Amino acid sequence: MASEFTEIDLDKIVRMRAGVKARYVPRCIVDLLKKVIHQEFINVYLRQGRKGVDFCKGTVEYLGVTVHVVGEENLPEDGTPCTFVSNHPLGAIDGVTLGWIIGEHYGGRIKYLVNDLLMNLEGLAPLCVPINKIGKQSRGFPALVEETFASDNHVIMFPAGLCSRRNDNGEIRDLEWSKTFVGKSVRHHRDVVPIHFIGHNSDRFYNLARWCKRLHLPNLAMLLLPDEMYRSQGNTYIVKIGKPIPWQTFDKSRSARQWAQWVQSKVYEL
Repeated sequence: MASEFTEIDLDKIVRMRAGVKARYVPRCIVDLLKKVIHQEFINVYLRQGRKGVDFCKGTVEYLGVTVHVVGEENLPEDGTPCTFVSNHPLGAIDGVTLGWIIGEHYGGRIKYLVNDLLMNLEGLAPLCVPINKIGKQSRGFPALVEETFASDNHVIMFPAGLCSRRNDNGEIRDLEWSKTFVGKSVRHHRDVVPIHFIGHNSDRFYNLARWCKRLHLPNLAMLLLPDEMYRSQGNTYIVKIGKPIPWQTFDKSRSARQWAQWVQSKVYEL
């Protein structure tokens, strides 16, 4: 067990994100958010001091989640770095689960492109390339992404950015995928490995996300993701790993954006 650890401190996070405006945030709101995100439940786990891939594995164990992996034989074995792209149905447990499965298989040689708020989790931070989802992006971000794709690490991405939503047909599906992984994978000769994570959040989450969109409100549903993770205790999920797609596949016959949606369709076919 590590001798030092950093707990989640919502008071500190509010001060960091809101700056001088933090003084205007009511104490009752912060206390309510602590309950919503289950701050103490999370901190009990953080006190174990686990790091990196072991942090991901430990999270799955702490939640008592069962994971069935289908297609593990499709994970490339030649040592060449790949880009792993997955749908994002849950917003939390799916991320750490893939970090555990892929990270353990490749001896920890993984990096996530993730919401920069996750950098507050000291055990997960070493695996993360932070993306600012709220404020302005750092000027050094493009170079950081380029450096990540040029490295020997396998890259794990959720190209939708946000977790899945329920569409007008009642299907739980990702929003349109970003094309970033296509261009970066071609530039750095990385095959793309599609992954389908089967699971879903609560109706409450999808209803809030829908109303936020209709009323043009901020993505308040994001605040419920820690609670969705808390509710996932004891659940069973299936992870389907598809055959690698050679980087040469992404030629000029389609735009990068079209190729991204093509890969997304292949994920849902798994």
